[in-house]
Amino acid sequence: MREELNKSWDALIQKLLGWMNAIVENLPNLALAIIVMIIAYFSAKYVSKLMLKLVGSRVRQKSVGNIIARLTTVFVVFVGLFLALGILNLSQTLTSLITGAGVLGLVIGLALQGTLSNTISGIVISFRDKIQIGNWVETNDFAGEIIDINLKNFTLKESDNNMVIIPNKTILETPMKNYSLTPYIRVDLSCGVHYSSDLEFVEKLTKETLEKTFEKIDDMKPVEFFFTEFGDSSINFKCRFWIEGTRNVHKLNATNKAIIAIKKAFDAEGINIPFPIRTLQFDNKLGLEKNGNDIEDLTSKP
Repeated sequence: MREELNKSWDALIQKLLGWMNAIVENLPNLALAIIVMIIAYFSAKYVSKLMLKLVGSRVRQKSVGNIIARLTTVFVVFVGLFLALGILNLSQTLTSLITGAGVLGLVIGLALQGTLSNTISGIVISFRDKIQIGNWVETNDFAGEIIDINLKNFTLKESDNNMVIIPNKTILETPMKNYSLTPYIRVDLSCGVHYSSDLEFVEKLTKETLEKTFEKIDDMKPVEFFFTEFGDSSINFKCRFWIEGTRNVHKLNATNKAIIAIKKAFDAEGINIPFPIRTLQFDNKLGLEKNGNDIEDLTSKP
């Protein structure tokens, strides 16, 4: 029993001495590996700040700059770690780390497929010049002002002050109308006049009214007027004109102002804007006589 303990003790001592010798022999490599890790650490901090400045000058969303800076930091630290392990001749450990990182990345990617998709979509959206915070847009059957774009979702504030949160992936895959990209909006207005109206005068009066109501924009077309159809009780027309505006509310205000101005102009000139009329005609005398005879027969019976 004592001999076995002595053998085990001797084996342990030999093992520890072997490790000590290995450490002493690799002290230069160990010192160099530590220096490499220190350099990698400070380099990662410097590169992180540099990336924040570069990304911040192009992207307004701070979250995007932070995530890019962190990813850059992790990359630089891992490069330093791999170099240090290579200096220590731990190639097998290095290979195991690379393999483990690949497997772990695959597992995480499969588990967080939707989240990663939204994250990548958020980064892509953030780098688009035509989508900025403060723009008024329509997308996914919602219209509102862009309040925030982060790595998860896209936030709109509608005209009724309600917030709409939409996943970034949905935004990237769906068409979007951005009212803020151009300083002008075209307004389409439809109306109708009575069949007895002077159509040429109606056209002239409508154009003059809109030109007086709204300032002319040099780069845009003048007021356009088109009669479109013979309606049930009116001859219908459509007019189009341009206004300065970047939001849908500007278009609504212009439409409201145009309707009031046209109605006043038509009333002043006696032009009638008819409403639908339904005429009920009772001229079936035979049917009335038959019904009257049936009533007399019923009254004559006891």
